[in-house]
Amino acid sequence: MNTDNAQRNNIIDTLLEKETIDWQEVLSSVIAAFDCTTGTIHFLDDKSKLLKVQAHQGIPPFLLPKLSEIPIGKGMAGIAAERREPVEMCNLQTDASGVARPAAKETKVEGSLAAPMMLNGKLYGTLGIAKPVPYDFTKEEVSDLLIIGEKISRVIS
Repeated sequence: MNTDNAQRNNIIDTLLEKETIDWQEVLSSVIAAFDCTTGTIHFLDDKSKLLKVQAHQGIPPFLLPKLSEIPIGKGMAGIAAERREPVEMCNLQTDASGVARPAAKETKVEGSLAAPMMLNGKLYGTLGIAKPVPYDFTKEEVSDLLIIGEKISRVIS
């Protein structure tokens, strides 16, 4: 494990060991660890089957109503949840795949990654991070985000 991996994991481990978890602090640490500017943590609500935002950073206020509850299969977070695998875009601003919702472009982010938070095959939510520049996340970074999602899932399960 390289230094970046170890630092990312140590920061998250420390935050998740606290008696009371501040999800905003966890998200801010994840965003900083990946040198990003924007991010979200959504938990899956078992009753409604909607992803409900627990923490967000760098999201324009007018977009908050659109991301407060996300149906499985809609937008990057919803598709990551549906597929149970990471969804990545090098440049969300030029995406023509239809994965990113039109309002997502209003965030002004480009390199984006949404990962499912899973534990023992069960979905607990999604974790999304983004940079203000085009960017392809490395396999190591994707793997680290999945590991962080698993650690979060362990705490909320």
